[in-house]
This record gives sequence, C-alpha cells and structure tokens, in this order.
Amino acid sequence: MAAHAVEATAATALRSVILRARKAAELVGRDPERVRVVAVSKTKPVSLIRQIYDAGHRCFGENYVQEFIDKAPQLPEDIEWHFVGHLQSNKAKTLLAGVPNLAMVHGVDGEKVANHLDRAVSSLGRHPLKVLVQVNTSGEASKSGIEPSSVVELARHVKTHCPNLVFSGLMTIGMPDYTSTPENFRTLTNCRADVCKALGMDEDQFELSMGMSGDFEQAIEMGSTNVRVGSTIFGPRDYPQKAT
Repeated sequence: MAAHAVEATAATALRSVILRARKAAELVGRDPERVRVVAVSKTKPVSLIRQIYDAGHRCFGENYVQEFIDKAPQLPEDIEWHFVGHLQSNKAKTLLAGVPNLAMVHGVDGEKVANHLDRAVSSLGRHPLKVLVQVNTSGEASKSGIEPSSVVELARHVKTHCPNLVFSGLMTIGMPDYTSTPENFRTLTNCRADVCKALGMDEDQFELSMGMSGDFEQAIEMGSTNVRVGSTIFGPRDYPQKAT
C-alpha cells in the first residue's frame, strides 16, 4: 500500500477509535473528556505519526527507550508523550533527557525505577512527572508489574518518597496475549479503591490505564481513563530485530 494511502487509513482509523471511545464512555454515563486515547506508535515511522498529528491528535505512546528518543525530537513539541513500555531503572534519565515533553510514565513496577525517575527529574530540573504504578492483574510471570497486594505500599512510596513524581494512578497490561478480561479490569479498579482509601485520594481524579486495541471499549465502560491503542490505528506492527 502506498504511503499516503496508509496515512489516510490511519487518520480515518483514529477518528473511528475516538468516536468508539466517546460512545463507550457515554454508555455508562461517564464524561468522554475524561478518557484519553493514547495512540501507541511503536515501530511506526515519524511520517505516519506526523499524519496523525496533522489530523488533530496530540497524545502518543512509545514502548522502547531508544526508538522513543530517536523519534521524539523529530516531532512537534506540543505532543503529549506517554511511555507505555517496561522501563529499566538505568534508562530513566536517558528517557527523560531525550523526551523533554514526556507527560507520563505508565509502567512503574518497583521502588528502584521510581527512585531513578525521581532523581532524573530532579537532576534535569524538569517539572514533576506523572507516573502510574503497573499492576500484574493476570498473575503471569512474563508480565511486568507488582502483585495487587503490594500496590498500596508502592503507591505510598512514590507519593511519600519521590517528591519529583506525581503518583497519578494505576496501569495493567492484562493477559499473555495482551488481551484483558473483565477480571483483569476489575482487579485494577479494586486496587484503585484500596489505594484511594489508604492514601486519601479522590477516585474521580485517579487515572487508570487499561485497555488496548481489542478491548478498549470494555475497559472504558469499567473505568479506564487511558486506553493504549496501536494496531487499530496504525496497522500491524513491524517489529525490529532487536528492540531496546
């Protein structure tokens, strides 16, 4: 397919996803403006991201640090970037230095990576960084994230001991094939209730990042405020031989 045809298809797909997201929110009486569609552009070229940007979208997500810091400087500074992959603690400063307009990190799964991000924000002198704690809701050893029973402890650590981070909520990936079940989503909403009660936070202001291309409407119906949609917008992935 010619490049311009791919770009036109992606822009059309984006509009469809946004419409579906709004309808899912309205179906359960939620404010559609409280749902953020993160267009996950991993492995996709800058030219294609730019087309989605030109169609009016500003919220994008990337998974791999090296790819991210290569692409971000080539794109407009008003993009709201989200890091939605697994972040190794030793790459925290590289990520923040390479993407000054990084808005949120979705996958904080331990005190070590939280501490590294906190120090990196401080040393770079940037404004506080929003972070989500990643929860393993499927019990799969292959998935990153902490056990639901440890969520309150990690959330408290970020909120109490990481002054340069803004603890904003929770994130989950779901099952081994990256789909999710209502149980995964319910587990995350239960964790939200536990954290909000323990830390005195308002559930209405609490972020949940759950739902991807195959299940984002169900995730929104169950309370998600961030859906990470990639292949439905951009098409199938062309994975690099070695991703960092």
